[in-house]
Amino acid sequence: MSETTTTATAAAAPTTSPTPLPPDTVALVTQRRAKGGFRAMLPRSSAKLIVGVSLVGAIVLFGILGPLLTQNPRDSQNPALEPPSAEHLLGTSKLGYDVLAQLAHGTQGSLLIGITAGAIAIVLSLFFGILAGYVGGWRDEILSLVTNIMLVIPGLPLAMVIATYFSSRSWVLVAVVLGITSWAGSAVVLRTQARSLRSRDYVYAAKVAGERSFRVILVEIMPNLLPLLAAQFLFAIIFAILGEAGLSYLGLGATDSITWGTILNDAQSGQALGTGAWWWFVPPGVLIALLGCGLSLINFSIDEIINPKLRGAPEAARRVRKAAKTKGVTA
Repeated sequence: MSETTTTATAAAAPTTSPTPLPPDTVALVTQRRAKGGFRAMLPRSSAKLIVGVSLVGAIVLFGILGPLLTQNPRDSQNPALEPPSAEHLLGTSKLGYDVLAQLAHGTQGSLLIGITAGAIAIVLSLFFGILAGYVGGWRDEILSLVTNIMLVIPGLPLAMVIATYFSSRSWVLVAVVLGITSWAGSAVVLRTQARSLRSRDYVYAAKVAGERSFRVILVEIMPNLLPLLAAQFLFAIIFAILGEAGLSYLGLGATDSITWGTILNDAQSGQALGTGAWWWFVPPGVLIALLGCGLSLINFSIDEIINPKLRGAPEAARRVRKAAKTKGVTA
């Protein structure tokens, strides 16, 4: 009798629907998660990024494919100081070298020196910058002392002094000399950022969990410095290419390879300016300027990740111009 009454009562009781979630909670649950991780560290698409990547990509492609499609850059069977023509698109030098062939091989040599020197500089700046900023104490003082000494020594004159001790200089030697004389500025910037990151909560949590210092630097600190490292690497490449051009123009560059600087040195020693052979010295100078411009534009795009204030700067400028235009119309 009691079971029948309980069953009937349960059947007669109204069914209660689940409590609806607040609108804010529903929106939070159903909204798409923002993309993060590696995608968040990439520079935003902009006109300067597209132009920079296009310039750098075209020069790199020319450096890769150019030597395969041109003649031997040391072939002196061509007429001397011939202006640009259908046979020689950029003319010839005083010794009969095809300028286009030399420019293609010079692009490859300058890029190799720039990338190698940039890699050496960024590795040294990582060691003397991030390690000094993370460990602190007397080790920080020693590493910072070495960095400050290298910082006050002019890089290009020091590279000139080192280069004069070698009668035969390979492009690897030139890249090493430029790399070890250009890392101090980046190390100072990375040290400051590392000192700021070592006081973050997640770094403290990793230390409390017993993680080794090497893993904390590699996993917790380094990923947050990737945009800054990319910017410093591009700056090191620009400095190395300009430094190599300066050394080669003074006769202290690589003796076993052709670079933009060696072409300019040959043009200077061959009196290209006095004889009006503009096709000999203008193309390498233009390529140096275009590569520097392209890398700088990419660097500016990366700066928008490093400095959050720069992300909204274009939109703010457009709003100001629109407000000024509207105000002028209504006036």
